[in-house]
Amino acid sequence: MLASRLFHFLGTASAVFAASWIVPGAVWKDTAGNTIDAHGGMIYQRGTTFYWIGQSASNSVTPYLYESTDLLNWTPHGAQASIQWLWRPKIAKPNGSFWIYGQVDRLVQPLVSTQMVGGYKTKGAAVSIPPNSYTYSDTGMFMDPDNSQWYLMTSADHNTVQVNEILSDGTIGGRKNYISSGAYEAPGMFKVGSTYFAIVSGKTGWRSNPNKMFWADGISGEFHGPYDIAPVAENTYNSQNTFELTIKGSSTTTYIYMGDSWDSKGGPSSTYIWLPMAVSTSAHTVQLQYHSMWKVDTKTGVVSWPSSKKRYEAEDAVITGRAAITNCHGCISKRSVHRGNQVTFHNVTGTGSPQWVTLHYTVNSPEAGSAHIKVNGQEVPTNISDFNSRAGYHKAVPIELNLAAGDINTITIGAVGSQDFELHVDGIEIFEDA
Repeated sequence: MLASRLFHFLGTASAVFAASWIVPGAVWKDTAGNTIDAHGGMIYQRGTTFYWIGQSASNSVTPYLYESTDLLNWTPHGAQASIQWLWRPKIAKPNGSFWIYGQVDRLVQPLVSTQMVGGYKTKGAAVSIPPNSYTYSDTGMFMDPDNSQWYLMTSADHNTVQVNEILSDGTIGGRKNYISSGAYEAPGMFKVGSTYFAIVSGKTGWRSNPNKMFWADGISGEFHGPYDIAPVAENTYNSQNTFELTIKGSSTTTYIYMGDSWDSKGGPSSTYIWLPMAVSTSAHTVQLQYHSMWKVDTKTGVVSWPSSKKRYEAEDAVITGRAAITNCHGCISKRSVHRGNQVTFHNVTGTGSPQWVTLHYTVNSPEAGSAHIKVNGQEVPTNISDFNSRAGYHKAVPIELNLAAGDINTITIGAVGSQDFELHVDGIEIFEDA
């Protein structure tokens, strides 16, 4: 469940309710209240239902499946097969059966089932990639919306991203296209009009990098690129590509980038970055549109995000401990509270109902201490510095809180830890519509 009321507090109690927003980089929960564990995956749409498959980092990299009708609330279906260490699983339907393709020992391992959910069994031995028997690392998947032809994408060990046709019997057919102009992995592809857009990541292990886009006029046409899809310094908003989802709504078509925000080992604390994309077929550009919270109406395709926000600057708050107000080039007000033990914002406006608060902050070392938050003197039971324990750093963390009605609330961000632990607070933002 993407941005659920995971941090919804009445007094000191917490509960999990329905999701309201997609929150990139947050810890997402399913409808059972457990952390969603489906990394390196994809979404398969069947009618009005979406199925999200990915590798479960907590369960020996077994393929796990979730189901949703709104891309917000995800019902868990658990392990889909007994196989372990199947990396980056993807779903296809090249015939009457449902197929999962994933990487095992750098080879493609197909699984097959007669039903969408459960019952997947291995189909033959794992195979290398035609035509040169390449081994590979990352699996991608694409279905051409104009003819329903499925294609397997792979990042070969020879620095070649390949596009191979999946034949009607489920086997891997001939190579239709490739990219060999750099060291890339984590491929995905989507089609707008007659243009094919491929998105790939550089090879930097679990560390994020500026993912790139290539485009071609046909499935076998020459790929042009690479081109940036986000500001280079953002490292694709601390994520690595895994899939591109198209929502063809009654009002508009929305294209969604799906990425993983890996922890330092690609483990269970990795999270997800989903963002809408602005696409121009005439200019051949793709740009991620970053929102700290957003959602898409799966019926109309329309994207929305919270509005009516009010910001409170840390330099205007009450600060205690080792804190000092310093210049901050990346901050909105160009100033922030540096090394603050405690920063308290007064006269914060509340509605008396759950509302979203975005904390703009960083910590220098999550292992050296912990950052916490209090609302009207009551501590919220979450260690906010856990959000900064990944390979990169998120500077904005949205959480949902209950604030009293009126300008009477206090929000305190504090830190405890070793002498070297530093908390840098830029400010907070209040979103009125939860």
